[in-house]
Amino acid sequence: MVNQDRIHFGCAPIAWTNDDMPELGEKNSFEQCISEMALAQYTGTEIGNKYPKEPDVLKRYLEPRNLQVASAWFSSYLTTKPIDETIESFIEHRDFLHQMGAKVIVVSEQGHSIQKVDTPLFEEKPIFTDDEWDKLTHGLNTLGDLANEKGMNVVFHHHMGTGVQTTEEIDRLMQNTDPQKVFLLYDTGHLFLSGENLEDIYFKYQERIKHIHFKDIRGNIAKDVKENKDSFLTGVKKGVFTVPGDGAIDFKPIMKAIFESDYRGWIVVEAEQDPAKANPFEYAVKAKKYMDDIIPSGNPV
Repeated sequence: MVNQDRIHFGCAPIAWTNDDMPELGEKNSFEQCISEMALAQYTGTEIGNKYPKEPDVLKRYLEPRNLQVASAWFSSYLTTKPIDETIESFIEHRDFLHQMGAKVIVVSEQGHSIQKVDTPLFEEKPIFTDDEWDKLTHGLNTLGDLANEKGMNVVFHHHMGTGVQTTEEIDRLMQNTDPQKVFLLYDTGHLFLSGENLEDIYFKYQERIKHIHFKDIRGNIAKDVKENKDSFLTGVKKGVFTVPGDGAIDFKPIMKAIFESDYRGWIVVEAEQDPAKANPFEYAVKAKKYMDDIIPSGNPV
């Protein structure tokens, strides 16, 4: 563990088994996933669909492997459904994560999202109306209040194929939400694939960044996805995402910025790939070694 009191490294299960495309990693078990994470020297995990839903049961699997729950994805539909529906499911999700000791709740707005449908990723990206923006930002403030009741924070996940993807959209979300209630999840892969400036966004919002996803992009495949007007999931199957150190992103200045800032929390490797093409354990080890190698000097390992 690096900077034990400040920064922790976790791994997401999506490399072993994909929740959106269950055929990817269908035969990989939950036990294999968490055991290989631990063997690769991660100390945290996010939650996948194969994980036990009962906190006591999940803890019995994680604790012997020295794994903690960093967070878990929550889909909000604040722009398209009555807010009461989102609140009800959010409270259940919040309470589960609270029992697991997580400090942040990952929220992504899925109203009008194209990330799970066969639609060209770059040509058909949803654009919110002013009314939808108001519903989103007011709703997120409400979710932030609910998270704060448990001493937790909402971290919003900008995401390819959604209405909050670009720098302008991230800016609008940040400017129109309460900085004490709504924070930002910083995802290198989604920013890079969207064409945003990773360092600029980190420095601009470092005080509100409470959770980090490290994923890399294979530049040649990203180019192919754009030229062929592929969907998000087709891009995943082609291998557009990979782990840090295996793609086009230079993580050294990003890691330096993180360690020089006051960031406290998780850096989670989250690179959705087809495990039949990219062995999850091998890539988890590759990512951990790369990240350890680029940690700025003077920080204990």
